[in-house]
Amino acid sequence: MSQHRLQSLRERVRSFPDFPEPGVLFRDISPLLKDPVAFRTLIDLLEDHVRASFPKVDFIVGLDSRGFLIGPPLAQRLGIGFVPVRKKGKLPGATQSISYSLEYGKAELEIQNDAVEPGQKVVIVDDLLATGGTMCAAYELLKRLKAEILECLVIIELKALKGSEKLNSVPFYSLLQYD
Repeated sequence: MSQHRLQSLRERVRSFPDFPEPGVLFRDISPLLKDPVAFRTLIDLLEDHVRASFPKVDFIVGLDSRGFLIGPPLAQRLGIGFVPVRKKGKLPGATQSISYSLEYGKAELEIQNDAVEPGQKVVIVDDLLATGGTMCAAYELLKRLKAEILECLVIIELKALKGSEKLNSVPFYSLLQYD
């Protein structure tokens, strides 16, 4: 993976101290999304990683809401489907739901019961891993549906919050890491 390409992405991540509350340093990918060359580079790097790591993937699973920004273009590049994991109350039909703790509150996620079939291979994507609560919750939902979770994949990992440690033996990959 080209360090030059990674650096071009890192240069398009902004930091906002004390957002959404005091003590939180928010990493904003909006400039990366606004720049078509940087966004294409992001999807290129994610695609290269997934193709090199997994010969067969059935679905990209994206987490509400910023996982929806990178999941569909990645799935399209890979020629596979996209499955959303949403905040509670946003999906029609029968769903599975799970409550979890965020770095600054509590939340609930859900997935439709028929989103994946048992044994289907999925990669879970989101923009950022902080404390790991959202990713762990999504992982648990997909395990309930008996999906085979190949990897949890993010653009940014906040290493100091040790979210990847909560994933235990789940394969995890991040493009950019911050302390």
